[in-house]
Amino acid sequence: MVVDQLSDADVDRLFQALADTTRRDIVRRVAVADYSVSGLAALYAMSFAAVQKHVAVLERASLVTKEKRGREQIVRGNREALQKARRLLDEYEAIWRQRAERIADILAEG
Repeated sequence: MVVDQLSDADVDRLFQALADTTRRDIVRRVAVADYSVSGLAALYAMSFAAVQKHVAVLERASLVTKEKRGREQIVRGNREALQKARRLLDEYEAIWRQRAERIADILAEG
């Protein structure tokens, strides 16, 4: 399945990144406002290094970007990556709807 030329590896990275509660929460937060990595770390009951690892996973999946600002790394949400995930899920939903319509047609014939 191709969504905007996403490779299977890209899709795997995207959904593996979103499979974790903390990472989804980080995505939700940075979709609203930019955060420094240390600012994010202050929000979770885990080490700074653990939050850095979550941000790195999100960055590899292109769900966030990081920009160095002074001594801080600023994390921003990447709307385009979320749109790609949505389009992929829309494709799956379309397949499911077509299947349900075929079943309804078969039942209507019988």
